[in-house]
Amino acid sequence: MKRLLLSLLAAGLLLPGISAAQTLFGEMLFLDHYAAENARIKTAGRQPSVVFIGDSIFEIWMQMRSVFFDSNDYLCRGVGGNTSPQVLTRFRPDVIELHPRIVVIGIGTNDIAGGAGPYDEHYTLGNIRSCAELARANGIEVILSSVLPAAAFGWNPAVTGVPAKIDSLNAKIAAYAAEQGFGYADFNAFLREGEALAPQYDSSDGVHPNREAYQVMESIVEAEIAKILQLRQ
Repeated sequence: MKRLLLSLLAAGLLLPGISAAQTLFGEMLFLDHYAAENARIKTAGRQPSVVFIGDSIFEIWMQMRSVFFDSNDYLCRGVGGNTSPQVLTRFRPDVIELHPRIVVIGIGTNDIAGGAGPYDEHYTLGNIRSCAELARANGIEVILSSVLPAAAFGWNPAVTGVPAKIDSLNAKIAAYAAEQGFGYADFNAFLREGEALAPQYDSSDGVHPNREAYQVMESIVEAEIAKILQLRQ
C-alpha cells in the first residue's frame, strides 16, 4: 500500500486535498525539506551548476564536506532515508525548478534495504530512469551514481543477499547510463573491499562513508562533471 500511494503521488494521481495524501506528503515525501532554501535560491535568480539528489549518503556528504559544494556552486538535495519513489517525487522542486546544468542522481540503498516495501529491482531502476528522463526533458545533463557497497544493513538484518542485489542494480544503472550517454560515477568500485565498504572508508555502520571516502567520491564525480562540460562546450 505504501508503495502504491507513493507511486500515485509521484504520478499526480492523488489529489493533495485528500487528508491521507497530505499526511504522506508531510511525513514521507519530504517536499518541504529544502523548500525554504529553494525559494531563496529562486528569488535570488541563482542557478547552481550541479545539484546532487539522493539519500543520507548525499546529505551527510554536504554535512562533512560542505567546502566541496560551496566552493563549486553545487547544491546537495540529499534526504536521509529517502527511497527512489521519494526522490522521484522531490525531483521537480529540488532539481528541475532550480535549473542546474547537471544533476547527480544517487539512489537505491534504501530501496534494497526495504524502505519502499519488498525490494523490486525493476521498480527501483524505473524510478532512476524516470528521474534521468525528467532531467533530460528539461535540458539538464545527467550523472548517475552507483549504489555504494554494503555487506548488510544493520537497521534491517532481515534483508539478505545485499552485495548481490547492489551489484545487480549497479550493472543495470551503468548499462542504462552508457546506453543513454549519461555520466556514471562508479563510487562502488573505488570504495569496496570484497563485497563490503572498505574499513578505511567506513564511518562505522558498514553503509555510510567517512570523510576520506567522500574525498575519493569527489574526485570521481568531478571527473564525470568535467567530461560533460568538455563535451558540451
